[in-house]
Amino acid sequence: MVSRSPLPVSREIACLPGETALLFIDAQRYNCSRKGGQFAGLSAAEIEERYGFFFAALEGGVIERWARLQAAFRERQEEVLYTVMESLTRDGRDRSLDYKISGFNIPRGNPDAQMLPQIMPGEDEIVLPKSSCSVFMSTNIDYLLRNLQVRSLVIAGVLTDQCVDSAIRDACDLGYLVTVVTDACATHSAERHDWSLRNNRGFCRQITTDAMIAELSARA
Repeated sequence: MVSRSPLPVSREIACLPGETALLFIDAQRYNCSRKGGQFAGLSAAEIEERYGFFFAALEGGVIERWARLQAAFRERQEEVLYTVMESLTRDGRDRSLDYKISGFNIPRGNPDAQMLPQIMPGEDEIVLPKSSCSVFMSTNIDYLLRNLQVRSLVIAGVLTDQCVDSAIRDACDLGYLVTVVTDACATHSAERHDWSLRNNRGFCRQITTDAMIAELSARA
């Protein structure tokens, strides 16, 4: 009989060295830059009125925390992956029904599908275009993570209560130990952010950027 390591009995355990990956969700030009396609045709005043909280969160610390997480994971030689909203076709006919109804279509190769310059992927890091809310529904990320021997998945990105939340729940159901970095996620209001974290607490471990980096540093 093959000897197996005991299954975890709690989600509140540190990420497993050599079996951990950081996943950035939708931290791209389209929806995280004031010049992105999601805000095309809106004046600066309209962007501030409708998305002021979101950009205050991003520009007030979230983007900087993304960069810190990326650097820390790279330093420890743990995998860093990225998912971006990007259709596989120019007209977006491959998108999910939800994305079609929502009007999200970033054509293949469009600059809006690029990650923010502060966290540009390395030449040997994986970027997955997705055309649905959950990265686990419209990409082969589960297959890739298993090939990479990842068991602990750390998640950061946007929106907390939409694509981030969907990834957390799907990853949990697929057998990953999920950690969400709470202050490295953002959505369109404090109420939505806090509500989402309260609701997905039963699916993941929740820690701050500082705590995540300290955990990685303690391995040295």
